[in-house]
Amino acid sequence: MLSAIKQNDRVVFDLIKAEQVRQGISIRMIPSENYVSRAVMQATGSCLTNKYAEGYPGKRYYEGQQITDQIENLACDRAKELFGAEAANVQTHSGSPANLATYCALAEPGATIMGLALPHGGHLTHGWKVSYTGKFFNSVQYELDPETGRLDYDAIAKLAKEHKPKILISGSSAYPRAIDFTKFQEIAESVGAYHVCDMAHIAGLVAGKAHMSPIPYADVVTTTTHKTLRGPRGGMILCKEKHLAAINKAVFPGFQGGPHMHTISALAVALGEASAPEFEAYAAQVVANAKRLADKLMGYGFDLVSGGTDNHLILIDLRNKGLVGKPLAKAMDTAHLVCNYNSVPGDTAGPFNPSGLRLGTPAVTTRGMKEDQMDLIAGWINTISEHLEDEAVISKIGTEVEELCGQFPLPDSFIPPQ
Repeated sequence: MLSAIKQNDRVVFDLIKAEQVRQGISIRMIPSENYVSRAVMQATGSCLTNKYAEGYPGKRYYEGQQITDQIENLACDRAKELFGAEAANVQTHSGSPANLATYCALAEPGATIMGLALPHGGHLTHGWKVSYTGKFFNSVQYELDPETGRLDYDAIAKLAKEHKPKILISGSSAYPRAIDFTKFQEIAESVGAYHVCDMAHIAGLVAGKAHMSPIPYADVVTTTTHKTLRGPRGGMILCKEKHLAAINKAVFPGFQGGPHMHTISALAVALGEASAPEFEAYAAQVVANAKRLADKLMGYGFDLVSGGTDNHLILIDLRNKGLVGKPLAKAMDTAHLVCNYNSVPGDTAGPFNPSGLRLGTPAVTTRGMKEDQMDLIAGWINTISEHLEDEAVISKIGTEVEELCGQFPLPDSFIPPQ
């Protein structure tokens, strides 16, 4: 796949190969990262990258759409079937524009939207002040219960009653517990709000029946197409049929011009893969691995936000260890354990050196690792946390990580051909 790059641009080729090596010898624990199959990767690099397709199937602004229309319709049909949705838009370039387009489809600029605060696990596009979603709209932010580290649905309902948002947002970027979407639906209905769910992190778990689906309970559901779903880097909107026209108009011409047809073709492949029975086993193992890793970390005395996890994600509050996130994340990266430092609820440290670490199990599970390997990873994290300045200890762990990665090589095609 890289032979043409090697021939035409050796500099880029060498960088890609170096990244390939880095991924091969590293345990990737950033919860938003994963590996795609060779089929998804090849579709992403196909001739569809050459084609402009502004508009929607049957109503394009350029000719030569005989094939692109079929591909986009196929991706929409597979998305609707997999998630049980009435309608789908597969054109958004990522999750952030999917969210912004959705808000603009349902509300006027300046309307009140209500989402989970960023330091409590929300996403920038849930109305946080530095995001344009917090500038275009009047943003109200709900927070986690300080005692439990969990969503407090009664407090959310009280806040919604006070501010009467036009849009109530469920979903998160760093929340380790299952979300009860029925509660959000009830709250939204009680104040006359639209319920918008951002399921970017858990889309694969929803597809694999390892998490409650928001589809029956939300007016609109947005998602990225990678992360736990194991598709290409892109975005998708699932909605009630009555909202589709407004959603489509907000995406194009509202926010985007030509859709990325190579990404949409790769998404169609990924949605087909996620429909296979093997994907349900994968989603279940992602959760099992996260629970095992969480238990082992707590056994080493780490304080986990909410006291554990129900999904693919773990958020460690390092304050009881007297540590901050950035030095530990960097030391782990040196040992080929890749995660990200992250704010935790009630964090007084800044976002560039917060008090937490965010870990996830989607990528390690794709690689074939199971509970025994989670035990090893937890032990390595603990040892690194106790020897942050000891280069010899960190180097030794790095060698052990490389040896483990050799037993679980990068996946080629992990879903049998359909």
